[in-house]
Amino acid sequence: MAPDPLMDQVTSASASSSACVGILAGGGPLPAQVARSVVAAGGSVFIIGFEGFADPDVIAPWPHRFIRLAAAGEILSTLRLHGCRELVLIGPVRRPSFATLRPDAVGARILARIGRALFSGDDGLLGAIVRVLGEEGFVIRGAHEYLHASIGRRGAMGMVRPDHVAMSDIGRGRRVVQAMGALDIGQGCVVQDGLVLAVEAIEGTDEMLERVGRYHQDGRPGGVLIKMVKPGQERRADLPTIGPETVRRAAGAGLRGIAFEAGATLLTDPLECVTRADAAGLFLVGITAEGTMESVL
Repeated sequence: MAPDPLMDQVTSASASSSACVGILAGGGPLPAQVARSVVAAGGSVFIIGFEGFADPDVIAPWPHRFIRLAAAGEILSTLRLHGCRELVLIGPVRRPSFATLRPDAVGARILARIGRALFSGDDGLLGAIVRVLGEEGFVIRGAHEYLHASIGRRGAMGMVRPDHVAMSDIGRGRRVVQAMGALDIGQGCVVQDGLVLAVEAIEGTDEMLERVGRYHQDGRPGGVLIKMVKPGQERRADLPTIGPETVRRAAGAGLRGIAFEAGATLLTDPLECVTRADAAGLFLVGITAEGTMESVL
């Protein structure tokens, strides 16, 4: 297997896990997985669950508090109260409209510091948030530093392999996602026999897959979902993520496989993803940003 550039950071994260790690939690199962990893390494956690996004059942086993997204003063004071110097931002949070944010006083000052990034793409905004949190004295860690077993590896992960038509679609999808990513638009697209059926924007992967089925081309091989990081992306937030639900939706949309950027994609449940992909006859394959896939076939 090719060296994983993200794995170099795991040792430093594990070595510092004796301190309390603050987890800023959106939706999905990954906040709990980060918490388990930190505690297993001998550290402790305190979780800020964003109201309306974090799942109460997911974060319930650990010390936590639910706070609304724009209450930055309350968030920062709570993290400091619990001795959190390192932070992990993990789990999807749908961007609210500016009119509904209702920031507190500290939140208003932070929004002013974020500035025009508020109106840029997700990576521009998340990069600005990471920068401001660093200026507030916190060390920002990527979730991948704790979830190294969940980082997708290079090559086919299950029993199904992409054929040459699928490999061609993967190559086209890679170029499409990189072009989109350079404009900070999205991390994924679906390609079928060279035709781009859908690109991911603010709606996210699940909703993109919901509409793909309407454009599926009969009489052609099924399409491929491609997910990759954006060029120059801030990797401490919003890495591409694939879960069992992604596999289910891909199968439901008539796709024949999923390709993701190896070493830079989180699988929320790798074993279940592979099990579902094999059962549905889908391939699940890790590729490189440069498009080298010689070990896949």
